[in-house]
This record gives sequence, structure tokens and C-alpha cells, in this order.
Amino acid sequence: MVSSPHEAMHRIFQEYPGLFSRVSEVLGVDLPQPISATVLPTDLTEAKPVERRVDTLLRIETETDGPFLLAIEAQGKKDRRKTTSWPYYVSYLHNRYDGLPVLLLVVCQDHATAEWAARPLTIGLPQWPTLTLNPLVAGPHNMPVITNVAEARKDLALATLAAITHADNPDVGAILKTLSAALREAPETIAEPIVELTAQGLGNRPAAQQWRNLVAVDTSFYKSFMSEEIRDEGRAQGMEKGLLLILQARGIALTDETREKITSCTDLPLLHRWLTRAATATTAEDVFTEDH
Repeated sequence: MVSSPHEAMHRIFQEYPGLFSRVSEVLGVDLPQPISATVLPTDLTEAKPVERRVDTLLRIETETDGPFLLAIEAQGKKDRRKTTSWPYYVSYLHNRYDGLPVLLLVVCQDHATAEWAARPLTIGLPQWPTLTLNPLVAGPHNMPVITNVAEARKDLALATLAAITHADNPDVGAILKTLSAALREAPETIAEPIVELTAQGLGNRPAAQQWRNLVAVDTSFYKSFMSEEIRDEGRAQGMEKGLLLILQARGIALTDETREKITSCTDLPLLHRWLTRAATATTAEDVFTEDH
């Protein structure tokens, strides 16, 4: 099953095609300067064979050396099937796009997977390899740890990818705080996709909640679906606490079941009705009795 971090690690290149030029610099690979990038279809399926699909595919135009294809794979763990599918991707793309050079970039979030992905893949005999694939790998071992707001603000796309690849870094809190601060002066159209991609890239890790907390501190400049969700959560939590305080002040006893009913409710209109009834209720049943 495709995870949200998997999607974020390659989709960020679709949102910001120019990001690869900065990533290649970070990885120490001297490539011609891109002047444009085009997102291409990712389906590599032939007429009859099993469906094969690369995560993201870009056509990069360069200023001096002509175009090349950039195939991006987000890899969350070691997968033996990639030893055959990745060479297939590269060979197929090279053939399909009239001999254009193909570069495979693999984005990882842990050191073990990154080390595994970086190993050359060889097809042929031990005495004479027919084809050798050398993936370019970006991960926590070589992506920068950005904790300077000015540096993050200078290149928000790179700072976002760096934060995603360092999702398990013990200092991820400082990394996310830096990214959040850097976004405060960014226009909504720039901040919104970065907020979403970061949340998606962190998945269900503890860092995801840290990011949500940072966004919740000042949601005035975040108008995304995620920030709306956080605001709703904050309203619900405030109503829950207010309802419990009113019931306690009125001396209305609550069972564990009733307390759980209140604290687990996320329906804002329903919480509002309960809160209104609590002002005049004499028993817990009066609060939860449905309107007639």
C-alpha cells in the first residue's frame, strides 16, 4: 500500500520541478543547469506485460547539454523487486523517448534503505556485466539539516524535502520549527502546498504531530485543508473542556462512559447543543437527550 510519505517524497518534484537542480548540487553531482522541466506520464506499461509505473517522471531541459529524463522513486524500505523494475524503467524510458539520457533518483527516509538503494544494480554474467544501473540517492545521509530560517526561506522546496527525509532525525523538531518560521512571510499559494507536503511526508511519525502543533500556533497564514482541520480540532477540544467544566460546576456527576462520550466527540454542532443544554441541565441525561 502506498503511504503518504512515499507520495510526498516524489510528488514534491512534480510541484517544484526545478528542485532537482538544487538536490543534485547537494548530492555533489555536476549536471547541466536546467532551464525548464515538464511532468510526463508515469505509466511504463507495455501492451501485454504486467503494469509498471514509475513514481514521478520529468523531462528536464538544460541550457547547454540538451534534455534528459529524470525518473524519481520514493522508497520506504528495501524491496528486492526493484532490482529488476528499476533497470526496466531506465531501459524502457531510454527506448520510448528516442534515446534520451535517463537518470534515476531514489528518495529515502532512513539510512539502511538509502544505503541499499545506492548499490549498483548489475545485469549479466559475473565475467561480463551487460548493464549496470547506478541510482542517485537522496536521504538522511546526504540531505542538509536546515535549522537556519534564512537558509530555509532561500529555498523552501529544498527545505521541505530535507525536512521529509529527516523525519526520524532526533532534531526534527528544530528542523520543522525552522521550516514553519520560514513560511510565515511566504504567500499563501506557496505556503499551502508546502504545509500539505510536509504533513504528508511525515506520515504517522511523532514528528507529524509536532508539525501540526507548529501550524496550529499561527494558522492565520495557513489556509490549507490541514490548517482548517486543526482549527476544527481546536474548537472541538475547547467545547469539550468547557462542557466538562460546566457540568462539574453544576455538580452533575459523570460516568466514565459519559466522559468518554464527550471527549471523543468531534461533531461541532452536536457539542454546541450539549454545551447549551448543560447550562440548564440537572442531570447528565438532560444534556444528551435528543431534541424532539
